[in-house]
Amino acid sequence: MAGRLRARLNRSDTLTDRPDFALVGVLRIPQLQTSPARAIYRRVAIALAALALAVLIVYIDRAGYRDAQDNELSLLDCVYYATVSLSTTGYGDITPFTPSARLINVLLITPLRIFFLIVLVGTTLSALTESSRQAFKIQRWRQHVRNHTVVIGYGTKGRTAIDAMLGDGVTPSDIVVVDTDQAVLESAASKGLVTVHGSATKSDVLRLAGAQNAAAIIVAANRDDTAVLVTLTAREIAPQAKIVAAIRESENTHLLRQSGADSVVVSSETAGRLLGIATTTPSVVEMMEDLLTPEAGFAIAERAVERDEIGGSPRHLADIVLGVVRDGRLVRVGSPEVDSVEENDRLLYIRRVAN
Repeated sequence: MAGRLRARLNRSDTLTDRPDFALVGVLRIPQLQTSPARAIYRRVAIALAALALAVLIVYIDRAGYRDAQDNELSLLDCVYYATVSLSTTGYGDITPFTPSARLINVLLITPLRIFFLIVLVGTTLSALTESSRQAFKIQRWRQHVRNHTVVIGYGTKGRTAIDAMLGDGVTPSDIVVVDTDQAVLESAASKGLVTVHGSATKSDVLRLAGAQNAAAIIVAANRDDTAVLVTLTAREIAPQAKIVAAIRESENTHLLRQSGADSVVVSSETAGRLLGIATTTPSVVEMMEDLLTPEAGFAIAERAVERDEIGGSPRHLADIVLGVVRDGRLVRVGSPEVDSVEENDRLLYIRRVAN
């Protein structure tokens, strides 16, 4: 078993060695969605800006141009010349030479021509340039991504974890989802999340997700053995990241701990305990749901100690303090170790959340 794990960990990293354009479809960077009308308005504005720049260039150098009557170009002539040039019309034997004809050409023919080009070519150009845009976004994202959260698995546990983070104010672009199901990744991308298509048991997929620079990694796999392998791979790649893993059976907790998980959540037993409590004291379960739901009511949060709280008892603070994090270790209120609050402590407390 250990030999197979090491063999998989030592497998060559093929994804991270690929050029950015070859990662399109594997790594997906979210983009803002716009309506078709807004996209057309934007393209028209770009076309008009290019036309104005061309008019300015021709007008500055108008002494070098002559029309069919060998006259120096006026501003209207410059606009007309730029119009037929940018629209690739290129009049030959039929040339409008009166000011009214040229004005009509500028005000009516050109907008119709631009509209025709947008309808006929716009969709094709968008499809052709989408791959290049994604490749550029991938390159820029891989260069700058730091201190983000990687979520392995976008099933029920993964989605709920992400919803909790978003409810706590985490930016969607700071969350990367890794999954093998393209359909669920489409759902994640619609929320503005960065997605990576592939198996998180492979180290090159985790490196592509930026796990080596991540602040936290959430392992929400559907199988406990997969969670162990993913945790082992993630810990080797990201020795400083905080790894939180969810499993179904408590007997596998020690395997997750040995693989490098900082926290292990046993989903089946936690749900079972809540079910048992609900039969006798359903209000307790209701309060637990309130604490775990960030949208409204109460929530469990962590904060630094304020200056005027140093030296005081955590029981006598304005907030309801449940525990004190000291030197990276949680000490519950009531323990002799936390009779008084120290400067570098962090408080685990209950805060009220507005709707």
